Amino acid sequence: MLKVALPSPLRRLFDYLPSRKVPSCGWQPGLRVRVPFGRREVVGVVVELADSSDLPRSQLRAISETLDEAPLPEDWLWLCRFAARYYQHSLGDTLHHAMPARLRQGHPMAGRTQTLWLAQGEGAEEILSRAPKQAELYSLLRQHPHGLPSRAVNAHGFARDQLLALEKKGLATSQEHILTAPAPPSGNLLATPALPLNREQATALAALHEKLDSYHPCLLEGVTGSGKTEVYLQLIEAIAAKGKQSLVLVPEIGLTPQTLARFRNRFRVPVVALHSGLTDPERLDVWEAAASGRALIIIGTRSAIFTPLANPGAIIVDEEHDGSYKQHDGLRYHARDLAVARAHYHKIPLLMGSATPSLESLHQALSGAYRHLRLTQRPSQHPPAKLELIDLRHQRRQGGLLPGAIKAIKSTLSAGKQVLIFINRRGFAPTLACHACGWIADCNQCDARMTLHRQPPLLACHHCDSRRALPDACPECGSGDLRALGSGTERTEETLQTLFPKTTIYRIDRDSTRRKDSFEQVLKEIHRGEPCVLVGTQMLAKGHHLPHVTLVVVVNADGGLYAADFRALEHSAQLLEQVAGRAGRAAHPGRVLVQTLHPDDPHLGQLAEHGYGALARNMLEERRIAQLPPFCFMALLRIESPKEEAALAMAQQAAQALRQWLKETDVATRCLGPVPAPMERRQNRYHLHVMLTAHKRSQLHPAVSWLVQWLEANREARKVRWSIDIDPQTLA
Repeated sequence: MLKVALPSPLRRLFDYLPSRKVPSCGWQPGLRVRVPFGRREVVGVVVELADSSDLPRSQLRAISETLDEAPLPEDWLWLCRFAARYYQHSLGDTLHHAMPARLRQGHPMAGRTQTLWLAQGEGAEEILSRAPKQAELYSLLRQHPHGLPSRAVNAHGFARDQLLALEKKGLATSQEHILTAPAPPSGNLLATPALPLNREQATALAALHEKLDSYHPCLLEGVTGSGKTEVYLQLIEAIAAKGKQSLVLVPEIGLTPQTLARFRNRFRVPVVALHSGLTDPERLDVWEAAASGRALIIIGTRSAIFTPLANPGAIIVDEEHDGSYKQHDGLRYHARDLAVARAHYHKIPLLMGSATPSLESLHQALSGAYRHLRLTQRPSQHPPAKLELIDLRHQRRQGGLLPGAIKAIKSTLSAGKQVLIFINRRGFAPTLACHACGWIADCNQCDARMTLHRQPPLLACHHCDSRRALPDACPECGSGDLRALGSGTERTEETLQTLFPKTTIYRIDRDSTRRKDSFEQVLKEIHRGEPCVLVGTQMLAKGHHLPHVTLVVVVNADGGLYAADFRALEHSAQLLEQVAGRAGRAAHPGRVLVQTLHPDDPHLGQLAEHGYGALARNMLEERRIAQLPPFCFMALLRIESPKEEAALAMAQQAAQALRQWLKETDVATRCLGPVPAPMERRQNRYHLHVMLTAHKRSQLHPAVSWLVQWLEANREARKVRWSIDIDPQTLA
């Protein structure tokens, strides 16, 4: 009897009889199989071998086909089991989404190859004296001692028959060549020498070298531009020298090309990348190269944590604080937390780097659970620029910019340097309003306002992506006096173009970088060093090295200071510190102007005066007093329905049932709510939350597990959409 995990939201395994054909490795967990499921056939994974089933044998169906002669990697299967159990998710769904699309579709787990043709043999001139075309082809092959692909041969005007004729005469031979991560030429690991380390970098690297063969979690807290990446590179060099693999996680696909280029320039060993921009065949190629051990360095975004490793040596999580590591639908995992679990399982070092560590990681470091390594100096010898708070109140603005900021921009451009304008709102303006009656363009499907766009002209909701044409007049009073309120990236770009007509203005947001490689092309132009102004959202704040930027202007710093989410201040402070870190990274010192309506806010003042480290420790103390994460563990039940009454009734019923169970079992877990989500109506659906908190994971997970079983057994719960989020990073 075989228990098979299938791509289904049901948190259970399905029993099947073995097929007549037994795989060469025998039946064992990890084998992919094709099975009948309802009226269709699906690909599943054998998880257990059992002696019996709850169903009579006559009702069991047999496996249609075994897809592998060997099981999927054991470390991958362990990680999927752990993730499904910890995040209270279906194992079949977890396995399905953790493997490449080609494997889900039933394709073999094999990397693509290409045929290379090489010249060989002696006496070709005499043998080919009467075959001038073959002689010409032979000469071409001799010019490529490492081989020439069949496509390239055809591109030079030669046919396959001519290749076969040379092969028959012993003058050519063909070899199958793996496309991804082929074996590199023997020799030195490094293509370019490592950079010299300063004292702090050397101390951090020495600490990492102390335990290269055991679980060793470290938090590398380094100011922006302090050389964290060089520490990563030299750690990886030591791991690769032992023939082991390193997995490097980066938060955004936009960071992958520059990180990949830097790693490939340094190393001669195969370096591969895993991200959403790959085609399905490319993704399988990389997956197989990592699983086979050929790829020694794997760089990827969030989902790369599920990459199998044949010889794991180290895991590195760059910008570990970044919210992009959290998956917000389906399997709601956090890649950083899975990296911790995986490093512990493999008994390998884990290095998490950030200039603005998450409060969870900082708490672990301060308590001694992680080793705390610090980098406080920049190679440029310039200290990180301090935030200069500028009062927005009672001052006129142009495109969101105050006169003082415009003067500073002009001065910077005149000096031949670059300016970064940070405004975390894309579009032309946050909304459109009627000056006569006060009407505001609200979204019909969400509790949110429509954003005004000029290119193309429309109103768009950035929460549900609904769009509508600009009205000619106010729909309430008929007035034509409609005005844009506030500033977005488009409006600021337009204003700057008017103020500085001879200066290149680059707008970098999700709208302007939709085309493939457009972001990389803009970055190349910026790195040329010509004076220019960059107007961008948080896409520019994450890890980009912009050596010619000496002035950063934050248009409005107040977005996250007073939000309902208890993590909002942490995320806002991290973002401000990260964007400030783009200034003065090279030979010239930087300056950061922060426009705010609340210059007297104590948190903002502490960030400006003492930096993120001091504010983070203050926030930790506030969290300890309030008993919020990381001083407790949290899970969130999200319930949504197009009917407000149905969502509320289900949420109340679930909370009441859970409280009764907690009372009867004496499990030390609190149940709070239900309460409306910060944005209660989104996409014409009503959202409510029930929150669970406990001081230990061992207390929280039994309560969540019971709640999941109760919801799955409740018929009324099928009329709403619900999900469980373990360790939620946002309440939105």
